[in-house]
Amino acid sequence: MKLWLLVPMLSLTLIVCTAKSPYQTVLQHSRIRGRQQGPNVCAMQLVQGTNKKYFTNCKQWYHRKICGKPTVITYECCPGYEKIPGEKGCPAALPLVNIYNTLGVVGASTTQMYSERARLREEVEGPGSFTFFAPSNEAWAALPAEILDALVSNVNIELLNALHYHMVNRRLTSEELRHGSSFSSMYQDSNVHIHHYSNGIITVNCARLIKPDQHATNGIVHVIDRVITAVSNDVQSIIEIDDDLETLRTALAAAGLNAMLEGQGQFTVFAPTNDAFAKIPRRTLNRILEDPVALGDLLNYHILRQLHCSESIVSGNPMETLQGTSLEVGCDGDQMTLNGKAIVTKKDQLGTNGVIHYIDELLIPDSAKTLLELAEGSSLSTATRLFVDAGLSPHLEGSEALTMLAPLNNAFKGSVTMTPDMRKLMKNHILKQQLSSKSLYHGQELETLGGLKLRVFVYRNNLCIENACIAAHDRTGRYATMFTIDKVLTPPMGTLMDVLKADDRFSQLVGAIQTAGMTELLNQQGALTFFAPTDEAFRAMPPAELSRLMRNPQQLAGVLRLHLGESLLVSGGVSSHTRLRPLQGDHLELGVRNYTVYVNKVPVVDADLMATNGVVHAVNSIIKPLAPKVDREQADGPAAASSAVDSRRFKNDDLFEKVLRSRSSRTMNKSQ
Repeated sequence: MKLWLLVPMLSLTLIVCTAKSPYQTVLQHSRIRGRQQGPNVCAMQLVQGTNKKYFTNCKQWYHRKICGKPTVITYECCPGYEKIPGEKGCPAALPLVNIYNTLGVVGASTTQMYSERARLREEVEGPGSFTFFAPSNEAWAALPAEILDALVSNVNIELLNALHYHMVNRRLTSEELRHGSSFSSMYQDSNVHIHHYSNGIITVNCARLIKPDQHATNGIVHVIDRVITAVSNDVQSIIEIDDDLETLRTALAAAGLNAMLEGQGQFTVFAPTNDAFAKIPRRTLNRILEDPVALGDLLNYHILRQLHCSESIVSGNPMETLQGTSLEVGCDGDQMTLNGKAIVTKKDQLGTNGVIHYIDELLIPDSAKTLLELAEGSSLSTATRLFVDAGLSPHLEGSEALTMLAPLNNAFKGSVTMTPDMRKLMKNHILKQQLSSKSLYHGQELETLGGLKLRVFVYRNNLCIENACIAAHDRTGRYATMFTIDKVLTPPMGTLMDVLKADDRFSQLVGAIQTAGMTELLNQQGALTFFAPTDEAFRAMPPAELSRLMRNPQQLAGVLRLHLGESLLVSGGVSSHTRLRPLQGDHLELGVRNYTVYVNKVPVVDADLMATNGVVHAVNSIIKPLAPKVDREQADGPAAASSAVDSRRFKNDDLFEKVLRSRSSRTMNKSQ
């Protein structure tokens, strides 16, 4: 490697490796992005329409979004530096002054003013080593008027106490503000609670540090985005005293979770209000409240293993709950979102062992739902209606261990109404045991409530049950499981020969099969794939050629055997360049284009007609062997050459017949 390439790479590696905390890593990235503007310049991302700024990381830099809102890049001096008129960047280190004077130059002049009013100035100007979490000017302005009035009306007590709670009697840099740590404040030794997140955001009592590490001669200032208050109650105590959480309080007691929320931890509780519980149908709510397992899952689904203040969320991320599955916790502007919904009504109620965010919608995990509740949703509404109309609700709302195969809405063609046949079909979409798709294997048979046996087919790109393939992850309910499938099941109702005889499109093919002496083959047990030529395919053949073919049973059998694959392949198992060995010939080449399956370049016009011993795919052309690959590659050249090759290859019927005779003869010699 060239030396001039190696040096910058080593420099970047050293910068990253020496960054000891998430905040320092993000700060270094901001420095790298800002260095073209001059020394000690940091790139910041400003959320449009707000005054919120963030040091930038790689993901945010390229997406240019924070909480779904567009950002613009601004450049300013990195912490501890200032501009010099006429020079590029921020070459000068800020002169160190005491904390009181530092407050005036870092955007905390209101804190400076209140420090003087509360007679704190002498303390923060004098000797010592303090950490001051200083609310920004905007933070003071955002306080409700009644709270601010109460603070400043008795400056000798309340305001001084409030400011002392923002101070720690030792110097703490951002490196020392470790995730989950607590430090005694200068107000009655009440703790301030620190969280240092992997995205570089640091909070104190859920207030974000917007200007960390502003050094002073007698300590350090971290500017924060809100005024903080002392924390004395644990999470359970907060729930106990809030009338809006009465139903939650009762549910927690019934589930035996009170002791956990009183003990040690760093929980995040998304607390459903009374109104959130009231939105749930009474029958559903009673069922869950009376079922200890479902109730435990429901409540634990609202509790995260880690403490997350709202300011730590800048994009959507899955977070593990105590129930074991994940919640998508994100944000949309100033609103927190859960699973994409803005249902958080009050944020950051901090306790000594966690934080509470109030929500106005109950989150019911799959593990607390019945089958019918699992199926409720816009993409499965047709199947849900048909299951109910078929009289299957007792199975879907009960405690049977079942597996439901729920077709997507677009699997149903046109208007679908309930008939005796549809009722029987929907019953065959419910399996008699609870399964996981991970436990299914090729050739497995699954019994339905209707008494049928459905086969499992495992392909490289899909997992299918008969003609339908699983289209989404399993959803496991309280007692049963739901598989979402891409097609309505068409259970096999007879052999390959039965399927062909029952379809008027294959009348000539049925006669050809009988002429070729292949009826027994298509009736016996097996697993074949038949690319079945329709009457239209036979009509497309020149009459003389068709007549000659039908008079020669041996040659006719060779043609039909080329249409029969040795294994069972449904359309969902076809991917690009899929190969299937025919009963006669080298191979069939299959692919998918615009949702249509092609076999040897012939489109399948109707796929997945299931039989007990195979599957039928209808084609409107006779399939012919593909020429050797080298010839096909030459055919991909100029149009004229392609036309000539195609004419030789596909229109020379005598040549085609000779190939078939030769292959048929070799097959017979081997069998003898």
